[in-house]
Amino acid sequence: MPVLVPFLKSVVLIPLTLLPIINPLSGMPIFTAQAGHNPVVVKKMARQIATNCWFILVASILVGHFVLDFFGISLPIVRIAGGILVAVSGWRMLNNSDIDATLQAVAKETSDLPDVEIARRSFFPITFPLTTGPGTIATAIALGAHGPKTPLRYLLGVADAVLGAAITALVIYLCYRHAPAMLAKLGEIGSMVMMRLFAFILLCIGIEIIWTGWASLNQIAF
Repeated sequence: MPVLVPFLKSVVLIPLTLLPIINPLSGMPIFTAQAGHNPVVVKKMARQIATNCWFILVASILVGHFVLDFFGISLPIVRIAGGILVAVSGWRMLNNSDIDATLQAVAKETSDLPDVEIARRSFFPITFPLTTGPGTIATAIALGAHGPKTPLRYLLGVADAVLGAAITALVIYLCYRHAPAMLAKLGEIGSMVMMRLFAFILLCIGIEIIWTGWASLNQIAF
């Protein structure tokens, strides 16, 4: 019991910390634009994205800080670089005049996509940087940066990461799995407006990540 309670708390902490940053609802319009309304494609792509996110989160929690230490990269630098990437993605989506036409064309597409194409579309830009972006990765690395050192507690930490990331990935899967049905209720115009709105939010998130990284660098410097 003394070990079980902290273990369960750690498992729950991971999705509670990461899901507000991930906010899978914001990726639903873009997911629908990539997957269309074919139920088979939607299910496959949602499952692939959830799997991608699980691997990224587990790797970030368990070995992310070792990778950064090896290359001499600090978390604030990761936040700034990642924030720039997110902000640029949001800016392009916000100012791309072809988004509306693309959304309409893909939404009407009913043919099945090959697995290779599903894997390609599922990773960029949906898995990264829209779902598990730099802010999420930096937070996941921070969660694992001060992990336990004893063998038993390290194994429990691995189990924490695996289960916590699995819960997070399950929520992501459910959101994307039902995204087309939810957006269909908004209608074509509503979906386009929602996509533009979340593009602006993505731009703001990118700027916020840059600002957080810059503030952290200033604290380190001074």
